[in-house]
Amino acid sequence: MEEKISFHSLCAWTFNAGNGGFLPANIRPSWAVHRFDTIAKIKLIRDKIIPRLPNNIQIGFEMHYDYEFDEDSADTIADALLEAGMCLALSTPGAHIHFGYGGIASLDPNERTAAQEYGQRTVALTCGPLRKAWHPDVEKAPTLVIWNGSFGYDIATPALKQMYENLKESIADLCSYGDGLDRKLYWAIEPKPNEGHPAMLLPTVASAIVFWKKLEKDFNLSLYRRGINKEFGHSEMIGLDLVNDTIEEIDNDMLVHMHVNSQGYNNGIILGGPGKFDVDHGVRICGINVALAALVSEAGYTRWKGHDMQPRPYDNEDQAVDRVVRSILSWEACAKAAVDSMYGIS
Repeated sequence: MEEKISFHSLCAWTFNAGNGGFLPANIRPSWAVHRFDTIAKIKLIRDKIIPRLPNNIQIGFEMHYDYEFDEDSADTIADALLEAGMCLALSTPGAHIHFGYGGIASLDPNERTAAQEYGQRTVALTCGPLRKAWHPDVEKAPTLVIWNGSFGYDIATPALKQMYENLKESIADLCSYGDGLDRKLYWAIEPKPNEGHPAMLLPTVASAIVFWKKLEKDFNLSLYRRGINKEFGHSEMIGLDLVNDTIEEIDNDMLVHMHVNSQGYNNGIILGGPGKFDVDHGVRICGINVALAALVSEAGYTRWKGHDMQPRPYDNEDQAVDRVVRSILSWEACAKAAVDSMYGIS
């Protein structure tokens, strides 16, 4: 019997030279940004990762506007994805590196306007020059992810109420703009408890679900193809239950994309998890991931499983590539174990 296609996506930001600080800087020198652009990353995936994967795995690609794709590069990147046999799985505004005071939620009208226009440009390129790199099956269309890295705060004041109202209005407007371009695009909010601010307006899966429901009620926004980009590690960082998060997404029909990376606190070896910063390790073979694979399989989830991960700070290029391959294969092992357990196969 022919194996079903399993859809995994890799992130442009995974392939970096190193972050420096107290860790080795530029430990992967050939991946330095000035010599290793998005096209080079796609070619690396094509040449060094895809050949090591089973034939039933389809690889997609994830990237930020405007430092991983922009108006000048989008068309060429789409051609490179097609040539590599890959699809666009996710795009997202890289607003967090430009807007430090709330972005589309900002109390500064100039920052808010600039951030809104920035988001529109992201959507326009995703539905425009990058459209030819979408998977031909519209059920595998990419997700436009709204990550909350810029709309956060470090002082709890009554002004947060206005920031929240600004955020609702801005995202409702952005979704309406996108619907006018292509209603086949998926949309997801990616909750996170912190980074790049100590506190965020949408820290949890539950808060993101409530937010979408408020947009539906207050702005008459259709929730068709809208939901959550659940990242396992973000729930782990705040000590929440990944299984319960997943059940909430399924129950609200909002499981549209997944980032299956882990902080590793549940394996007893890696020192990530509650109270720790975002270490972005790849998938581990462990009981909770088997349970999650079973849940999403039973729910009929067949979309992209994104590996939003970083190399270990001490990895060279080959070790970093190995870690990406291992993450994909580890999820496949968890999914196989989930299927076997559901059907009583030992």
